[in-house]
Amino acid sequence: MIYMDNAATTPLRPEVRDAMVACMKSTGNPSSIHRDGRSARRRVEEAREEVAALLNADASEILFTSGGTEANNTALRGAPRGRIVTTTIEHESVLEPCRAEAAGRRVSYVSPDGAGTISPDALAEGIAGGAALASVMTANNEVGTVQDIPALAGVCKRRGVAFHTDMVQAAGKIPVDVKAWGVDMASVSAHKIGGPMGVGALYVRAGTDLNPLVLGGGQESGMRSGTENVAGIVGFGEACRLARADLSAGAPRVSALRDALVSGLLGAISHSVLNGHPTSRLPGNAHLAFIGVGGEDLIIKLDENGIAASTGSACSVHTQEESHVLRAMGLPAEIISSSLRLTLGPQNTAGEVAEVAEVMPQIVAELRAVSPLRARYGF
Repeated sequence: MIYMDNAATTPLRPEVRDAMVACMKSTGNPSSIHRDGRSARRRVEEAREEVAALLNADASEILFTSGGTEANNTALRGAPRGRIVTTTIEHESVLEPCRAEAAGRRVSYVSPDGAGTISPDALAEGIAGGAALASVMTANNEVGTVQDIPALAGVCKRRGVAFHTDMVQAAGKIPVDVKAWGVDMASVSAHKIGGPMGVGALYVRAGTDLNPLVLGGGQESGMRSGTENVAGIVGFGEACRLARADLSAGAPRVSALRDALVSGLLGAISHSVLNGHPTSRLPGNAHLAFIGVGGEDLIIKLDENGIAASTGSACSVHTQEESHVLRAMGLPAEIISSSLRLTLGPQNTAGEVAEVAEVMPQIVAELRAVSPLRARYGF
């Protein structure tokens, strides 16, 4: 299988697996004060340091969660009461909490341009009149567009509005810096960077007003009760360490593979387009549309040829609805319905890119042969 669905989840790195297995061989609740408990606590805190280092945060500002979804929910639902401003292209783990919060407080939405970019002026207009919190994702999980987070956070800071960013797709793939960027909260997830599923974190800048979402035993400095997932956290820490070490060389390599894939497909297949920003995008994201071909049909055919891909967010695929991201970008229905997301990671090779570039034109031609748009476009 050629795996090009890294935006959904990434293969567990061998070093991460080994670190987790070693951790599982010992027993100890990190809240216990005996030797095994202290050992578990030490492992948790070492991992916290690694997550903090990836984000350029202080370890005391890292709150471990069960993943990016819980981190986003905590930021949005734990913020002080007041209006929330977000965008129409956020992940469902931001949009759903906002819909739920709308029953008790006002929520406003900012729309992107056709490349999926949120402008500082649009955000400034969105928070005009006051808001408690603004939330804009660092990089879009579908089209890969990367936002100018320092500029967007600056808009909020000048108006006294707390700023949260969903950094799940970006952290470990592009350089991020919560201090330099001026963000108040940031969500991250382990399984997007070669770590295990079921663990993530929320960066909370010291002094930020936030209420806990999960109550109980008071773990995570009282901000997230429940016995910590020690093995998962250890794996997360190792994944962050590896991502930080690989970033300077890994991101350019993956970007080069993506560019080769995009140019190969656009050059070989007529009536095809790249969705999202042409340059300000995640290194591994290639989101394309092949007019006249259904995205779901493409996925099935690719799978039959040993290639894993997707149309968009794995968290919302069960709804079988058109992409809210592409719709918000103002793309026509023919583009939305024919879009495909190919996302590369460190494990992908030039040979795999060449194979996909060779197979795709054949698949598209086969599907276009029975397309109702065949006459209009002359496929």
